[in-house]
Amino acid sequence: MKAAVLFALALAAGTPAMAQDAPAVPNVPNRFAASIAPAERFEVGGMLVERHGQRGRPLVLIPGLASGPWVWQDLIRRFKDERTLYVVTVPGFDGRPAASGASFESVRAALKELITARRLDKPVLVGHSMGGTLALAVAQDLPGAVGGVISIDGLPVFPGTEDLPLAQRPQFAASIRSRMDAAPQAAYAEQQRQYMRTQGVVDMGKADDLAVLALRSDRGAVGSYMADLFALDLRPGLAKITAPVLVLVPYFEPDASQDQVTSALKVEHYRRLMAGTAKLEMAPVPNARHFLMIDQPDALAEAVRRFINRP
Repeated sequence: MKAAVLFALALAAGTPAMAQDAPAVPNVPNRFAASIAPAERFEVGGMLVERHGQRGRPLVLIPGLASGPWVWQDLIRRFKDERTLYVVTVPGFDGRPAASGASFESVRAALKELITARRLDKPVLVGHSMGGTLALAVAQDLPGAVGGVISIDGLPVFPGTEDLPLAQRPQFAASIRSRMDAAPQAAYAEQQRQYMRTQGVVDMGKADDLAVLALRSDRGAVGSYMADLFALDLRPGLAKITAPVLVLVPYFEPDASQDQVTSALKVEHYRRLMAGTAKLEMAPVPNARHFLMIDQPDALAEAVRRFINRP
Protein backbone atom coordinates (compact mmCIF):
# COMPACT_ATOMS: atom_id res chain seq x y z
CA MET A 1 0.00 0.00 0.00
CA LYS A 2 2.84 2.39 -0.68
CA ALA A 3 0.93 4.36 -3.30
CA ALA A 4 -0.55 6.55 -0.55
CA VAL A 5 2.91 7.55 0.64
CA LEU A 6 4.18 8.19 -2.87
CA PHE A 7 1.22 10.44 -3.57
CA ALA A 8 1.71 12.33 -0.32
CA LEU A 9 5.29 13.01 -1.34
CA ALA A 10 4.12 14.26 -4.73
CA LEU A 11 1.56 16.51 -3.05
CA ALA A 12 4.20 17.90 -0.75
CA ALA A 13 6.51 18.54 -3.67
CA GLY A 14 3.82 20.57 -5.41
CA THR A 15 4.68 19.47 -8.96
CA PRO A 16 3.08 22.03 -11.29
CA ALA A 17 3.37 20.08 -14.55
CA MET A 18 -0.17 18.67 -14.48
CA ALA A 19 -1.68 22.14 -14.52
CA GLN A 20 -1.03 22.40 -18.27
CA ASP A 21 -3.13 19.33 -19.08
CA ALA A 22 -6.07 19.83 -16.73
CA PRO A 23 -9.27 21.22 -18.26
CA ALA A 24 -10.62 24.48 -16.92
CA VAL A 25 -13.03 24.29 -14.01
CA PRO A 26 -16.49 25.46 -15.16
CA ASN A 27 -17.84 28.58 -13.46
CA VAL A 28 -20.89 26.98 -11.84
CA PRO A 29 -22.17 26.93 -8.24
CA ASN A 30 -20.33 24.55 -5.96
CA ARG A 31 -22.74 21.73 -5.12
CA PHE A 32 -21.09 21.06 -1.74
CA ALA A 33 -20.76 24.65 -0.51
CA ALA A 34 -24.27 24.97 0.99
CA SER A 35 -24.56 23.86 4.61
CA ILE A 36 -27.41 22.99 6.96
CA ALA A 37 -27.80 25.58 9.72
CA PRO A 38 -26.89 24.16 13.14
CA ALA A 39 -29.01 24.49 16.26
CA GLU A 40 -25.98 25.68 18.26
CA ARG A 41 -22.40 26.81 17.71
CA PHE A 42 -19.60 26.94 20.26
CA GLU A 43 -15.84 26.50 20.56
CA VAL A 44 -13.77 24.01 22.51
CA GLY A 45 -10.01 24.55 22.58
CA GLY A 46 -10.10 26.57 19.36
CA MET A 47 -12.14 23.85 17.64
CA LEU A 48 -15.52 24.93 16.23
CA VAL A 49 -18.41 22.66 17.16
CA GLU A 50 -21.84 22.78 15.49
CA ARG A 51 -24.71 20.89 17.07
CA HIS A 52 -27.61 19.49 15.06
CA GLY A 53 -30.58 17.79 16.73
CA GLN A 54 -31.11 17.04 20.40
CA ARG A 55 -32.18 13.45 20.81
CA GLY A 56 -30.73 9.97 20.88
CA ARG A 57 -27.21 8.77 21.30
CA PRO A 58 -24.78 11.52 20.22
CA LEU A 59 -22.56 11.26 17.17
CA VAL A 60 -19.37 13.32 16.87
CA LEU A 61 -18.43 13.90 13.22
CA ILE A 62 -14.73 14.62 12.66
CA PRO A 63 -13.56 15.60 9.14
CA GLY A 64 -10.21 14.76 7.61
CA LEU A 65 -7.27 16.78 6.37
CA ALA A 66 -8.21 20.14 4.78
CA SER A 67 -11.91 19.33 5.17
CA GLY A 68 -14.85 20.95 6.90
CA PRO A 69 -18.50 20.26 7.72
CA TRP A 70 -19.24 20.11 3.98
CA VAL A 71 -18.13 16.45 3.91
CA TRP A 72 -20.93 15.57 6.38
CA GLN A 73 -23.92 17.45 4.95
CA ASP A 74 -25.64 14.32 3.61
CA LEU A 75 -25.17 12.50 6.91
CA ILE A 76 -26.43 15.54 8.84
CA ARG A 77 -29.55 15.69 6.69
CA ARG A 78 -30.29 12.01 7.28
CA PHE A 79 -29.69 11.87 11.05
CA LYS A 80 -30.35 15.34 12.50
CA ASP A 81 -33.98 14.57 13.38
CA GLU A 82 -33.20 11.34 15.24
CA ARG A 83 -29.75 11.92 16.79
CA THR A 84 -27.71 14.65 18.40
CA LEU A 85 -24.83 15.45 16.04
CA TYR A 86 -21.71 17.38 17.02
CA VAL A 87 -19.84 18.41 13.86
CA VAL A 88 -16.33 19.72 14.51
CA THR A 89 -14.04 21.93 12.44
CA VAL A 90 -10.34 21.67 13.20
CA PRO A 91 -8.43 24.96 13.74
CA GLY A 92 -6.97 26.07 10.43
CA PHE A 93 -9.45 24.11 8.30
CA ASP A 94 -12.34 25.40 6.18
CA GLY A 95 -11.64 29.08 6.82
CA ARG A 96 -11.11 28.74 10.56
CA PRO A 97 -8.08 30.60 11.92
CA ALA A 98 -4.96 28.49 12.39
CA ALA A 99 -4.39 28.63 16.12
CA SER A 100 -0.83 28.97 17.36
CA GLY A 101 0.51 25.59 18.40
CA ALA A 102 -2.38 23.71 16.79
CA SER A 103 -1.48 20.07 16.31
CA PHE A 104 -2.96 16.60 16.19
CA GLU A 105 -2.48 16.39 19.96
CA SER A 106 -4.23 19.71 20.61
CA VAL A 107 -7.27 18.58 18.60
CA ARG A 108 -7.16 15.24 20.42
CA ALA A 109 -7.35 17.15 23.71
CA ALA A 110 -10.19 19.37 22.44
CA LEU A 111 -12.26 16.34 21.44
CA LYS A 112 -11.80 14.83 24.90
CA GLU A 113 -12.84 18.15 26.45
CA LEU A 114 -15.97 18.21 24.25
CA ILE A 115 -16.99 14.76 25.53
CA THR A 116 -16.30 15.52 29.19
CA ALA A 117 -17.46 19.15 29.35
CA ARG A 118 -20.72 18.43 27.56
CA ARG A 119 -21.13 15.15 29.44
CA LEU A 120 -21.82 13.26 26.24
CA ASP A 121 -23.22 9.83 27.01
CA LYS A 122 -21.15 7.19 25.21
CA PRO A 123 -20.90 9.11 21.91
CA VAL A 124 -20.06 7.35 18.67
CA LEU A 125 -17.09 9.05 17.02
CA VAL A 126 -17.36 9.12 13.23
CA GLY A 127 -14.11 10.22 11.60
CA HIS A 128 -12.85 10.48 8.05
CA SER A 129 -9.14 9.99 7.30
CA MET A 130 -7.30 12.10 9.90
CA GLY A 131 -10.64 12.35 11.70
CA GLY A 132 -10.73 8.56 11.95
CA THR A 133 -7.24 8.55 13.41
CA LEU A 134 -8.34 11.18 15.94
CA ALA A 135 -11.35 9.05 16.84
CA LEU A 136 -9.10 6.06 17.52
CA ALA A 137 -6.80 8.23 19.65
CA VAL A 138 -9.67 9.56 21.78
CA ALA A 139 -11.12 6.05 22.17
CA GLN A 140 -7.73 4.98 23.55
CA ASP A 141 -7.65 7.89 25.98
CA LEU A 142 -11.28 7.62 27.18
CA PRO A 143 -12.13 3.93 26.89
CA GLY A 144 -15.00 4.16 29.36
CA ALA A 145 -16.55 7.28 27.84
CA VAL A 146 -16.61 6.44 24.11
CA GLY A 147 -19.45 4.25 22.88
CA GLY A 148 -18.02 3.39 19.47
CA VAL A 149 -15.80 4.44 16.58
CA ILE A 150 -16.61 4.49 12.88
CA SER A 151 -13.44 5.25 10.94
CA ILE A 152 -13.73 6.02 7.25
CA ASP A 153 -10.34 5.21 5.72
CA GLY A 154 -8.58 6.43 8.87
CA LEU A 155 -5.97 4.24 10.55
CA PRO A 156 -3.64 4.27 13.57
CA VAL A 157 -0.60 4.67 11.32
CA PHE A 158 -0.28 6.12 7.83
CA PRO A 159 -0.53 3.21 5.36
CA GLY A 160 2.84 2.52 3.78
CA THR A 161 4.81 3.90 6.74
CA GLU A 162 3.98 1.07 9.14
CA ASP A 163 7.53 -0.31 8.93
CA LEU A 164 9.21 3.06 9.45
CA PRO A 165 11.08 3.03 12.79
CA LEU A 166 9.74 5.35 15.45
CA ALA A 167 13.05 7.23 15.67
CA GLN A 168 12.92 8.10 11.94
CA ARG A 169 9.34 9.34 11.90
CA PRO A 170 9.99 12.94 13.05
CA GLN A 171 12.61 13.46 10.34
CA PHE A 172 10.36 11.97 7.68
CA ALA A 173 7.47 14.17 8.84
CA ALA A 174 9.68 17.26 8.75
CA SER A 175 10.64 16.54 5.15
CA ILE A 176 6.97 16.34 4.19
CA ARG A 177 6.28 19.68 5.86
CA SER A 178 9.25 21.42 4.22
CA ARG A 179 8.19 20.24 0.75
CA MET A 180 4.69 21.56 1.27
CA ASP A 181 6.00 24.92 2.48
CA ALA A 182 8.27 25.23 -0.55
CA ALA A 183 5.59 24.58 -3.19
CA PRO A 184 4.29 27.62 -5.14
CA GLN A 185 0.65 28.38 -4.36
CA ALA A 186 -0.56 27.66 -7.90
CA ALA A 187 1.19 24.29 -7.87
CA TYR A 188 -0.27 23.47 -4.47
CA ALA A 189 -3.80 24.30 -5.68
CA GLU A 190 -3.35 22.14 -8.77
CA GLN A 191 -2.06 19.27 -6.67
CA GLN A 192 -5.19 19.49 -4.51
CA ARG A 193 -7.29 19.26 -7.64
CA GLN A 194 -5.34 16.32 -9.02
CA TYR A 195 -5.54 14.56 -5.68
CA MET A 196 -9.32 14.82 -5.69
CA ARG A 197 -9.42 13.56 -9.29
CA THR A 198 -7.10 10.59 -8.78
CA GLN A 199 -7.65 9.52 -5.15
CA GLY A 200 -10.42 11.66 -3.68
CA VAL A 201 -13.63 10.80 -5.53
CA VAL A 202 -14.70 8.95 -8.67
CA ASP A 203 -16.67 11.77 -10.35
CA MET A 204 -14.44 14.45 -11.90
CA GLY A 205 -16.98 17.26 -11.52
CA LYS A 206 -17.39 16.49 -7.84
CA ALA A 207 -13.62 16.28 -7.50
CA ASP A 208 -13.21 19.82 -8.82
CA ASP A 209 -15.88 21.16 -6.46
CA LEU A 210 -14.25 19.48 -3.46
CA ALA A 211 -10.81 20.79 -4.42
CA VAL A 212 -12.11 24.36 -4.30
CA LEU A 213 -13.44 23.78 -0.78
CA ALA A 214 -10.24 22.10 0.38
CA LEU A 215 -8.35 25.27 -0.55
CA ARG A 216 -10.32 27.18 2.10
CA SER A 217 -8.06 25.51 4.68
CA ASP A 218 -4.88 27.22 5.83
CA ARG A 219 -1.97 25.72 3.91
CA GLY A 220 0.42 25.91 6.84
CA ALA A 221 -2.07 24.14 9.09
CA VAL A 222 -2.57 21.40 6.51
CA GLY A 223 1.20 20.88 6.39
CA SER A 224 1.46 20.75 10.18
CA TYR A 225 -1.30 18.20 10.60
CA MET A 226 0.04 16.11 7.73
CA ALA A 227 3.47 16.05 9.35
CA ASP A 228 1.86 15.03 12.65
CA LEU A 229 0.13 12.13 10.93
CA PHE A 230 3.36 10.86 9.37
CA ALA A 231 5.08 11.02 12.75
CA LEU A 232 2.27 9.17 14.51
CA ASP A 233 1.82 5.50 15.36
CA LEU A 234 -1.14 4.66 17.59
CA ARG A 235 -0.85 0.87 17.20
CA PRO A 236 0.70 0.25 20.65
CA GLY A 237 -2.45 1.67 22.30
CA LEU A 238 -5.14 -0.10 20.25
CA ALA A 239 -5.65 -2.72 22.97
CA LYS A 240 -6.89 0.06 25.28
CA ILE A 241 -9.98 0.60 23.11
CA THR A 242 -12.94 -1.20 24.66
CA ALA A 243 -15.65 0.24 22.40
CA PRO A 244 -16.62 -1.46 19.12
CA VAL A 245 -14.73 -0.14 16.10
CA LEU A 246 -15.92 -0.22 12.49
CA VAL A 247 -13.40 0.61 9.76
CA LEU A 248 -14.92 1.37 6.36
CA VAL A 249 -12.50 0.54 3.55
CA PRO A 250 -13.15 2.28 0.21
CA TYR A 251 -12.24 0.26 -2.85
CA PHE A 252 -12.22 1.39 -6.49
CA GLU A 253 -11.22 -1.48 -8.74
CA PRO A 254 -9.76 0.58 -11.66
CA ASP A 255 -7.28 2.16 -9.20
CA ALA A 256 -6.43 -0.96 -7.24
CA SER A 257 -5.97 -3.19 -10.26
CA GLN A 258 -2.93 -1.13 -11.30
CA ASP A 259 -1.18 -2.35 -8.14
CA GLN A 260 -2.80 -5.80 -8.31
CA VAL A 261 -4.61 -5.16 -5.04
CA THR A 262 -7.96 -6.86 -4.54
CA SER A 263 -10.64 -5.71 -2.12
CA ALA A 264 -9.82 -8.65 0.16
CA LEU A 265 -6.11 -7.77 0.16
CA LYS A 266 -6.79 -4.15 1.05
CA VAL A 267 -9.13 -5.14 3.88
CA GLU A 268 -6.56 -7.63 5.21
CA HIS A 269 -3.83 -4.98 5.10
CA TYR A 270 -6.01 -2.58 7.10
CA ARG A 271 -6.89 -5.38 9.53
CA ARG A 272 -3.20 -5.98 10.22
CA LEU A 273 -2.72 -2.28 10.96
CA MET A 274 -5.62 -2.48 13.44
CA ALA A 275 -4.27 -5.60 15.17
CA GLY A 276 -4.95 -5.56 18.91
CA THR A 277 -8.37 -3.89 18.65
CA ALA A 278 -10.71 -6.03 20.73
CA LYS A 279 -14.02 -5.35 18.97
CA LEU A 280 -13.06 -4.75 15.35
CA GLU A 281 -15.20 -4.94 12.23
CA MET A 282 -13.88 -4.23 8.74
CA ALA A 283 -16.27 -3.45 5.87
CA PRO A 284 -15.20 -2.81 2.27
CA VAL A 285 -17.22 -0.25 0.32
CA PRO A 286 -16.89 -0.78 -3.45
CA ASN A 287 -16.91 1.92 -6.12
CA ALA A 288 -15.55 4.50 -3.71
CA ARG A 289 -12.34 6.43 -3.32
CA HIS A 290 -11.02 8.17 -0.21
CA PHE A 291 -14.04 10.51 0.20
CA LEU A 292 -16.38 7.58 0.58
CA MET A 293 -19.19 9.77 1.91
CA ILE A 294 -19.31 11.57 -1.44
CA ASP A 295 -19.02 8.51 -3.69
CA GLN A 296 -21.32 6.20 -1.70
CA PRO A 297 -23.53 8.24 0.67
CA ASP A 298 -26.21 5.54 0.89
CA ALA A 299 -23.66 2.89 1.86
CA LEU A 300 -22.22 5.17 4.56
CA ALA A 301 -25.64 6.04 6.00
CA GLU A 302 -26.59 2.36 6.09
CA ALA A 303 -23.34 1.44 7.84
CA VAL A 304 -23.76 4.20 10.43
CA ARG A 305 -27.39 3.28 11.10
CA ARG A 306 -26.58 -0.40 11.51
CA PHE A 307 -23.67 0.40 13.86
CA ILE A 308 -25.57 2.75 16.18
CA ASN A 309 -28.68 0.56 16.29
CA ARG A 310 -26.89 -2.66 17.19
CA PRO A 311 -28.06 -4.27 20.44
